[in-house]
Amino acid sequence: EFPHHSPITTRWADNDAFGHINNVQYYAFFDTAVTRWLVERGFLHVTAGEVVCFVAETGCRYFRPLAFPEPVSVGMRVARLGTSSIRYELAVFGAADEAAAQGHFTHVTVNRASGRPVPMPALLRAAAEGLMAARREGV
Repeated sequence: EFPHHSPITTRWADNDAFGHINNVQYYAFFDTAVTRWLVERGFLHVTAGEVVCFVAETGCRYFRPLAFPEPVSVGMRVARLGTSSIRYELAVFGAADEAAAQGHFTHVTVNRASGRPVPMPALLRAAAEGLMAARREGV
C-alpha cells in the first residue's frame, strides 16, 4: 500500500522516560521521509531554489510503541494532489510488518521569496502522480 519506503535510524535520544520512542519523533520521521524523497529527486533545494514546500497540516495515529535501537521504515504514498498542495499518507514500520503508526502530511508549494503558494512544478506533479498511480494499482 506504500510504494516508497525510507529507512530511518532511531537514536537513543528518541526514547522517552516510558522506554519507547516519543510521539513527537514520528512527526520528525514523516518530515525526514518526505523531505528526503523531494531532495533525492531534485524537487527541493534546501538552501536554494525558487520553490519550497511548507507544511500546512500533519496528523498521526499510534498503534504500538517502538523503541531504540529498533530500525524503522517510513512508507509513503500520495493521497491527494491540488494545484499547489500534496497530501502524503505515511506509515511507520518497525521490525514487524504491521504499522506502528499512520499519519498524513500536507505540503504546499510556495515561492521562496514571497512565501505565497504557487502551482506545483510539473516534474514534482508527475512524480507525485506516480505515487498515486502505484497506490491505485496496488503496488
